[in-house]
Amino acid sequence: MSNDLHIQTEFSIRKSGLRRRDFLKFIPAAAAAAGTLSWQDHLLASAPALRKSGKACILLWMGGGPSQFETFDPKPGHANGGETKTIPTTIPGVQISANLPKIAQATDDLCLIRSMTGKDGQHPRATFLMHTGYAPSPAVKYPTLGSIVAKELGDPASDLPSFVRVFASQRGGGGNASALGSAGILGVDYDPLAMTADGRPPENTSLATDEKRFHRRLNLLDRIQGDYANQGGQQEVADHQKIYAQASRLVLSPKMTGFDISKEPQKIRDAYGTSSFAQGCLLARRLVETGVTFVEISHGPWDTHQDNFNKTRDLCGEIDQPFAALLADLKSRGILDSTLVIWTGEFGRTPRINPNSGRDHFPRAFTSIMAGGGINGGQVIGSTDAGGDAVQDRPVSVNDFLRTACHSLGIDAEKQNMSSIGRPIKIVDGGEVVKEVFG
Repeated sequence: MSNDLHIQTEFSIRKSGLRRRDFLKFIPAAAAAAGTLSWQDHLLASAPALRKSGKACILLWMGGGPSQFETFDPKPGHANGGETKTIPTTIPGVQISANLPKIAQATDDLCLIRSMTGKDGQHPRATFLMHTGYAPSPAVKYPTLGSIVAKELGDPASDLPSFVRVFASQRGGGGNASALGSAGILGVDYDPLAMTADGRPPENTSLATDEKRFHRRLNLLDRIQGDYANQGGQQEVADHQKIYAQASRLVLSPKMTGFDISKEPQKIRDAYGTSSFAQGCLLARRLVETGVTFVEISHGPWDTHQDNFNKTRDLCGEIDQPFAALLADLKSRGILDSTLVIWTGEFGRTPRINPNSGRDHFPRAFTSIMAGGGINGGQVIGSTDAGGDAVQDRPVSVNDFLRTACHSLGIDAEKQNMSSIGRPIKIVDGGEVVKEVFG
């Protein structure tokens, strides 16, 4: 994954060959340095008011399918539980994997949904389904959850994008980028700004010249694209110009330092840790404070077909401290109640341990988590049977889960968006809100 700032979209200008990535390379090449942008504390204080509802969402995406047995639904004493040990949590009588000691002390804020269930065990399809509520279709480009939230809650006048997707893994994985989805039928305005979690602001976002020259070059680009528009490419050029305008506002904005975690006190940075996922979580908190509506942190891969116990222990070690620190940090700043935090992957792992000491794909029963955003923490919803082979009570489908997320954020899941073929598409088709999540 390149560190270049880019916003994933579904189009390109075919004849001119102009792309967003070219634009972001064009900025430093076309300009000379303008120095460091200042950061005003009052921007952070007022950022939630810039969003339509003051609400935001952070999705911690565990790409590859995390094992529920080695995380939040262990089965000690059963053959399916394997070698995983357990520890008590702050929820009376509830244990989770000993791989997650810091999270075990933060479960007062968590709602563990142990009865998630689905039917698709193929990574890209299940990933797309978990992000959109729909199976992939060649006819309709269904929007991903982040784009939906950006459209419904984001501030279109903001300098920063409403949806930021961060790839944060020290293992070279975290999910198939295309399967994570885009804005689709909602249009390029709501596509994610994608970047890697390397502790720095997105590359190629500092000016190397004065603003006058920068704008002159943008005007020149508009004239070049105008020739293509006059030859029948009006819509593509219009979309492309939207992206350039968004990128230009971002580059010139004093809010850019929201991406720079080096601005954080060392004590806060130490609380999160030094892993890529830790930097991603700290970045998510900074961006939410700055007015970004949806931040997705992608981590993995959790696809443990081999050596499941050692790999999962290491993966848990990467997320344990940052996840707990994120919850504590949001809470201490008084924004956890207005920020929905989701932890999930596309499915779980098989109860049976395969001959390679691994676990295979298992969508039938797995665990997802919600916190903040009006969620009633300190509880477990649903359960699996003694061996984790099936959901025992209160099954929760993917669309139930997505409807519950929408309810937390104040989004009407019944609202319809129109596809390019004139077909109305509900934000979430089917399912019901899991009311127990809210107490």
